[in-house]
Amino acid sequence: MNNAANALTLEQVSIHLAGRLLLHVNATVAPGDVLTVMGPSGSGKSTLLAFIAGFLQSTFTAQGQVRLGDTDVLRLPAEQRGVGLLFQDPLLFPHLSVGGNLRFGLPHRSPQKSAQVAKALDQVGLAGFEARDPATLSGGQQARVALMRLLLSQPRAVLLDEPFSKLDTALRQEMRALVFGQLREAGLPALLVTHDEADATAAGGPIIALG
Repeated sequence: MNNAANALTLEQVSIHLAGRLLLHVNATVAPGDVLTVMGPSGSGKSTLLAFIAGFLQSTFTAQGQVRLGDTDVLRLPAEQRGVGLLFQDPLLFPHLSVGGNLRFGLPHRSPQKSAQVAKALDQVGLAGFEARDPATLSGGQQARVALMRLLLSQPRAVLLDEPFSKLDTALRQEMRALVFGQLREAGLPALLVTHDEADATAAGGPIIALG
């Protein structure tokens, strides 16, 4: 794999609110690596993710470049940036089954969708859950479905917005290992924002401290 062609690069990225500098970041994240941005609430962590993903609120101003390989993602609408997001809440669609949620993540022209869904569920220990209602799943099971839905959408990079913060301690450790392992296996550059040092340690990559 050509790391340079698949890396996520933040070059001279700065974000201001009401004229006040919130953050300034220079970083390159190689495929399979996780860059952690740590800081207290209000330090601009989630705002950085919003800027990269394409939904920064107009109350903020931002400068700099964000590239995926040679692609300047800031020139693209959000839906074309190839950036996947994993949040604190799984945000599964309640009107769709587990299988339906995963099929939603697949590209429209993707062949053999049922086989891909079955394989994805098997990867995270949920084989046979296609027909289940998401409301009947535990928090950890919902988090696993959300992760695989994201990966099935074939993103070029992944943004993690404190995805472990609402899980209990034992499940948090399990999900860290699963998420970071899946990202390494898929060869995706990832940016994690968190206030939890254990998240940063588990990610195993460089750390940028804000505030």
